Amino acid sequence: MTEPLIARWHEEIEDKLADRIIGWRRYLHQRPELSFEEKQTAAFIAAELEKLELEVRTNVGGGGVVGVLRGSHPGPTIALRADFDALPIQDEKQTAYTSTVPGVMHACGHDGHTASLLGVATLLSEQREQLHGTLVFLFQHAEEKPPGGAQAMIADGCLDGVDAVFGIHLATDLPVGHFGFCSGSFMAAVDAFTLRVEGRGGHAARPHETVDSIAIACGLVGQLQQIVSRRVNPLQPAVVSIGKIQGGTAFNVIAEKTLLEGTVRSFDPEVRDLVEQELRTIADGAARASHAAIHIDYLRGYPALVNHDKETSIARDAIAGTIPGAVITELDRRMGAEDFAYYLQHKPGSFFQVGARGTDERTHYPHHHPRFDIDERALALSAKAFLSIVGHYLTR
Repeated sequence: MTEPLIARWHEEIEDKLADRIIGWRRYLHQRPELSFEEKQTAAFIAAELEKLELEVRTNVGGGGVVGVLRGSHPGPTIALRADFDALPIQDEKQTAYTSTVPGVMHACGHDGHTASLLGVATLLSEQREQLHGTLVFLFQHAEEKPPGGAQAMIADGCLDGVDAVFGIHLATDLPVGHFGFCSGSFMAAVDAFTLRVEGRGGHAARPHETVDSIAIACGLVGQLQQIVSRRVNPLQPAVVSIGKIQGGTAFNVIAEKTLLEGTVRSFDPEVRDLVEQELRTIADGAARASHAAIHIDYLRGYPALVNHDKETSIARDAIAGTIPGAVITELDRRMGAEDFAYYLQHKPGSFFQVGARGTDERTHYPHHHPRFDIDERALALSAKAFLSIVGHYLTR
């Protein structure tokens, strides 16, 4: 019974809900909200869930929304997650659904994740008699900005009683129809650091009377690159990148203060500790050698995302067996980060990618690009992927 039932669900997504899902995505795309500021988005999601007569909780973890759908028969409890925050980027697309909020846009597909999961909730709210178990719909705020929304939602009980949790991410580096999986370590831990170099300013013609913060900062950039190349085991992935350097006011003035900001990515906890320790050692040595003061702010961000083998296999096989034409792609580990990692520290589950790259070049831009867009066929496929997983767990 399971496969014919899932096939019927997929048909209903295409015939009855695909246009609504696209409409939800475009509505949200025009009205993006930054992390921890998603008041209207959360209210919109809650209102849609309440129409379906689900058990709805708002302000979960401070800003999330949780909907619970109880099937007519006993069984396991499965959680599905979608995030809904946007980014501080000016939308440069020329479309009917371009962001109407200056300097803010959905440049990572979170609007699509939310729309697809709303489609799943809508369809399954009419299928309670077919469900053997419970579905928990996790609509999460603030994925883009550490400390993120996942930890707070978990602390607020969103995973209580859950047996397994699954999440998706639309990906414009995968063609539409492809589903990308990676068992085990998939995405890196992310840390951020700020180095504030304080020297002594003065005239550019008399450098011997100054402590040149820009020269010290430039030296730090080079030294920090040696952490990965000379201190980390070359068999262990790690990245130290400087994303921002800011200092100086005029061509003939030696700057008293210079700011460096960067990120660290790693998988192994010991490597993560080593990189932070080495960064602090280098900064301390540079300060003493140059007679400057260097202040360090080091923020531990999301942990590495580790998919569980069993649940990844279940999701992979369920999708391959029920979505005609689905192409299963095995993905390598990547240095991007995701706070879905926290869910997987508490419950077994898997996080996978759904291809959103079409033939139109507008869908070829990478995530976090000001012209980012998706092939909207990926929205129905995302919903189908979730439904295939639900069918495996909650139907007989």
